[in-house]
Amino acid sequence: MVAFLGTGLLGANFVKALLKKGTQVQVWNRTASKAAALETDGAKAFADVADAVKGADIIHLTLKDDATVDEVLAQAHPGLKPGAIIIDHTTTSAAGAIRRTHDWKEHGFTYLHAPVFMGPQNALEGTGYMLVSGDQGLINQLEPTLSQMTGKVLNFGIEEGKAAGMKLLGNLFLVTFTAGIADTLSLAKALDIPLGDLNTLFESWNPGTALAARLQRVAGGKYDQPSWELNMARKDTQLFMEAAAEGGTTFAVIPAIAAEMDKWIAKGHGNDDWTVIGKDAATR
Repeated sequence: MVAFLGTGLLGANFVKALLKKGTQVQVWNRTASKAAALETDGAKAFADVADAVKGADIIHLTLKDDATVDEVLAQAHPGLKPGAIIIDHTTTSAAGAIRRTHDWKEHGFTYLHAPVFMGPQNALEGTGYMLVSGDQGLINQLEPTLSQMTGKVLNFGIEEGKAAGMKLLGNLFLVTFTAGIADTLSLAKALDIPLGDLNTLFESWNPGTALAARLQRVAGGKYDQPSWELNMARKDTQLFMEAAAEGGTTFAVIPAIAAEMDKWIAKGHGNDDWTVIGKDAATR
């Protein structure tokens, strides 16, 4: 039997998918009505989190953050079955995941951090990606169960907390990627270019295909054979900002990028490849 703590959009669809597979699921949510709504799908809802975990061999969490996970698990502790396995899908800090792994082991329980790159529809369909790291014996034991919940389980090895770090890296990229899209739309608005024309451009020229090569270029440490000089990239960035200002729009991230470019130009790297702005981050 399984308990699920946190039944927001993601958690609720995880529960529905488990129920469709015939799994008995007990649920709890801070907003009790969200847990109670799942009773129509066959779950059993509890107002008290300690009651919700009673008898459960596996407890899944989809909560907000480190503090919430710690608080909810502390409240659930009296009801935990001896030897129960806690699988936490919450996006948290790496340090928090490491600490909980050790703390709950001392309490006699198993804690595995397994964050996801999944939306609510993925949770319902069992698609997307789930990240794990740490005790490989435990991961091998749980992999069949986790695989039923997601399209692919990505195992990042024996280092505890690494899955948490990989999740944060992925989310950082999504945040900056989306901010870049926002700036692109701002410039398109300023230039009176419709979205359809942007779609036409990116359907033919897909910069996403260059991601792996660009990552290697930025991290490679060799910037003296430029394909796009930093001075020229900065010139184009100035054109972006001037066009946006003339068109009455603003940028989210481009001004910060321009400032970073100026810093590297001032240090004498204007004739280097523009990816030199990532040099400090790439140096270990």
